[in-house]
Amino acid sequence: MDEHGYGDGATYHAGAAPAPAGPRLHWKQLLSGIVLRPNGTFWQMRDYAVWGPALVVTFLYGLLAIFGFDGAREEAINATLSTAIPYVLTTAVAFVLGGLILGAVTHTLARQLGGDGAWQPTVGLSMLIMSITDAPRLVFALFLGGQNSLVQILGWITWVAAGALFTVMVSRSHDLPWPKALGASSIQLIALLSLIKLGTI
Repeated sequence: MDEHGYGDGATYHAGAAPAPAGPRLHWKQLLSGIVLRPNGTFWQMRDYAVWGPALVVTFLYGLLAIFGFDGAREEAINATLSTAIPYVLTTAVAFVLGGLILGAVTHTLARQLGGDGAWQPTVGLSMLIMSITDAPRLVFALFLGGQNSLVQILGWITWVAAGALFTVMVSRSHDLPWPKALGASSIQLIALLSLIKLGTI
């Protein structure tokens, strides 16, 4: 038994069907659990797809994300409504597609490193981590601008937090030790730093 009482890893790797980690969490419990109790939440949801919360949260995040970049925000604000709406919607869709691709990369790397998790939970949870961890930076960036020193500090803090959550999620979802879980998350973390964080830092 592990510390959660969900069965030991040796039995799991030997090919025996693992005991269910628990019932599917309601989306409110899922979102709060990612922040407040990630270890147990990721273990419990390792066998469940989370497409609904993942797509909705990432889309909403994408709608606001453009306003966290100073140049893009000015363009969107100064554009006519008929131009701004497609611009914002396109950005939101791009964030969803980007989240899907990066999550798929993380899953693929986890499998290559010996992980045994399913791709749907891994991709969906990675999208939620990406959106939720950047939310504090984005909220302040909406009002203070991306170049504000507080926003920049939050950018680094939330990026480190994302790395920690990605590592825990991949470790629990794929039954991997944390160094391999972090390695599987590395490309997604670098991409987030390059595409989102460094755009405002």
